[in-house]
Amino acid sequence: MKILLLCYLASWAFIPHLLLLKKRPAATLAWLWAILFIPLLGAAAYFLIGTDRLKRLRLKRRNLFSARTSRQPPPAGTTDEATRRLLQVLPRRDRQFLQLLSRINQLPVSSTNRLRLLRNAEEFYPALEQRIREAVHHIHLEFYIWQDDETGARFLGLLTAAARRGVIVRLLLDGVGSHGLTAAQLAGYREAGGHFSWFQSLDPRRLRFFMNLRNHRKLQIIDGRVAFVGGMNIGREQEAGAESPEHWRDVQVETTGSVAAELQEVFADDWFFATGEKISEAVFFPVQPEPPPRHLVHIVLGGPDRRNEPIGKSIVSLLNEASDRVWIATGYFVPDDTVLTALELAASRGVDVRLLVSAKSDHPWLGPVAHAYYDELLAAGVHIFEYSAGIHHAKLALADAQWTMIGSANLDYRSMRLNFELNLLLHSPEHNAGLTRLFEQDFALSHEIDPAAFSRRPFRRKLVEAALRPLSPML
Repeated sequence: MKILLLCYLASWAFIPHLLLLKKRPAATLAWLWAILFIPLLGAAAYFLIGTDRLKRLRLKRRNLFSARTSRQPPPAGTTDEATRRLLQVLPRRDRQFLQLLSRINQLPVSSTNRLRLLRNAEEFYPALEQRIREAVHHIHLEFYIWQDDETGARFLGLLTAAARRGVIVRLLLDGVGSHGLTAAQLAGYREAGGHFSWFQSLDPRRLRFFMNLRNHRKLQIIDGRVAFVGGMNIGREQEAGAESPEHWRDVQVETTGSVAAELQEVFADDWFFATGEKISEAVFFPVQPEPPPRHLVHIVLGGPDRRNEPIGKSIVSLLNEASDRVWIATGYFVPDDTVLTALELAASRGVDVRLLVSAKSDHPWLGPVAHAYYDELLAAGVHIFEYSAGIHHAKLALADAQWTMIGSANLDYRSMRLNFELNLLLHSPEHNAGLTRLFEQDFALSHEIDPAAFSRRPFRRKLVEAALRPLSPML
């Protein structure tokens, strides 16, 4: 008994750590109560999943914005001349909005002359396969999930073939999301010269004890010239046909230009965190003649190493910026209070706010959690659609006729605070219009929630939703 008492008192050592993290008051109090009043188990849970912040070194490379502190503005020279010319002809309000996001994310505005929207794996996988086959110098791939199935094996075969012909290949996978992949399945790839690493935030050998922090980014870079960003992983489930009830709806964007070099820096920082190897040689950041850029692009990075929560602030800023409409698709909907309030305020001031979520999910327990937020959103005038033609996994937002946000971040606590995430904000009426048509198709395949009918759902459902909502930050 004395040993247990001593262990319990020793667990109080977590309390200063908890207070210094400066979590939100409700989370701080919840963990404090757990440590004090659930002896040992509360402290063990805090040790495993309570930490939502970490510090990591970033590389100091050419005009490196990634080495700045969060209080420093983007340094002069990080926005190239072609991008500056595009910024100068924007309407003043649009230019100010991009400047705001640049401050929030501590990243410069970029540009590209080519953006290609890839709908579902039917378009993304062939495009990625072609780029891998055409690669000359290097292939850098970063995924959250890489399944140990025939689709994963097919892509591993392509990477192995690239490594054998002398291309530098690096594959970075999250240690939780891709846990099914074995050393035996990677053996041929490694023997061919391919480089591989797990992105592990739980690694006692390197004094990392962050079980709850995951790399949810999906980023693929070919020869430093072409980059893909979006919400798609590698796995057979993504390839189910449109006629299948298990069809996955998702979107990836392919881009070139100066933004590809800046996305290379994102991969380089993640690879450095995972392996300690620096990717800084000029050959990985090629400077090449490009046609004049046509679209402005801004990188939105989120992660527990960024204390100002830039993903959440960027989404709230987009909601506040909209004057006509905001249409959002999210794979999982577990909003924090700030995002919830921004959605309600946008609808209350007359903006057409539509939320598209999946009626089916690969995490079915999240459905009741999402429903716990519907009443207040519907009362504010938000239109909620549940997609029923498959699993809607895309993370998209359209604001007015020119803004598009696309990437890996869902509207949930995990994406806002715990995961490493990557979105792109596009200023492009052309691609906004293309995704508007996609949204309209998906609305037609969805059921719009009727406020009166939803309020009459059974009491037991309401009770389950009410019980699960306080657990939202943990889900």
